[in-house]
Amino acid sequence: MQARSRHTTARRLRQVGGRTEPANAARKRQSARRLAVLLTVAAASTVVVTAAAVASPRPAVRGATATASTARRSAPPPKAATGNAPRREAVPAPTAVQPVSPSPLTLTALDRESCPAKATACVDLTRHLTWLQSAGKVTFGPIRAEPGPPGSAHATPRGIFQVSWRAGATFVSNIYHEPMPWAVFFAPGGIAFHGGSRTTPTHGSVHLTDENAHYSNHHLPDGAEVVVF
Repeated sequence: MQARSRHTTARRLRQVGGRTEPANAARKRQSARRLAVLLTVAAASTVVVTAAAVASPRPAVRGATATASTARRSAPPPKAATGNAPRREAVPAPTAVQPVSPSPLTLTALDRESCPAKATACVDLTRHLTWLQSAGKVTFGPIRAEPGPPGSAHATPRGIFQVSWRAGATFVSNIYHEPMPWAVFFAPGGIAFHGGSRTTPTHGSVHLTDENAHYSNHHLPDGAEVVVF
């Protein structure tokens, strides 16, 4: 009995084992196929990711960013804004600049003898010249001047005078109603140095160019001595 039972058991085990081996083989083949599919998918994914990385514009952006950063480092730092920016700079008042004579004139020995050292301005009616000086040394001129016609009612008076007052660029005579820019009054009757024609006779004043009249106005203070000869 026992021998028969062992024999039966062994036969069943062989039958079960015979059925199990094909099943195990089939499962192994199925697992191998799944593994191959996974590896194929993984390889394809790797190729796609690599291709996307090559085609990506990010390296160019990084290059542009680096270039911009380099430019910012090389550019000078911006100036800091200050509270003084909106303010306008103060413009100094215009000053009379000494004009340059196109053809320098000279003084004669008679001019120097006739104009004392203490005089600040001198006028030579014969030569139609005038100049400024300090302690006998010429500081401006001599320059051309147009006085009143000699021997007429409007002749410029001769003598020693003092500057009484000065006018600005827009002054107009209240006697003749004519412009007298930069007038320097030195003799009675409204006689003055001022800008005007150097070819038309005056009413007794001494005409200068506007530039020269402007300069004289700034350098002949009230009380300065004027000698006309």
